[in-house]
Amino acid sequence: MQNVKKRLQDGFKQPRQDLVLCSVCKGRAVVKGVFYELVCTDCNGSGWVIEGSRLVLPLEELVTQLSFKLQQAQKQIEALKRPAKAVGPQRQYQVSNRLGAGATNYTGD
Repeated sequence: MQNVKKRLQDGFKQPRQDLVLCSVCKGRAVVKGVFYELVCTDCNGSGWVIEGSRLVLPLEELVTQLSFKLQQAQKQIEALKRPAKAVGPQRQYQVSNRLGAGATNYTGD
């Protein structure tokens, strides 16, 4: 028998589409009418269109694509919140090595 390795097919993955702000409403989802604001018809009231083609996504797909965009933004926020790890000589001053008098930090200065 042949040993076949199972793998996830591309058909099971949801394709990621690059979204850009609607050029008509500038991402606000509404345009100014004479007396009140109207829903933007170019982006179907979402404020987002597909990059390059400027096509409108159906609502079911738009929710998924916006969720992908939100997850990506949250990852970037978390990465920026983490403190940067010191490298090189400054690392001695930030991490206690307990080699000094009374188990304090010894830097060799």
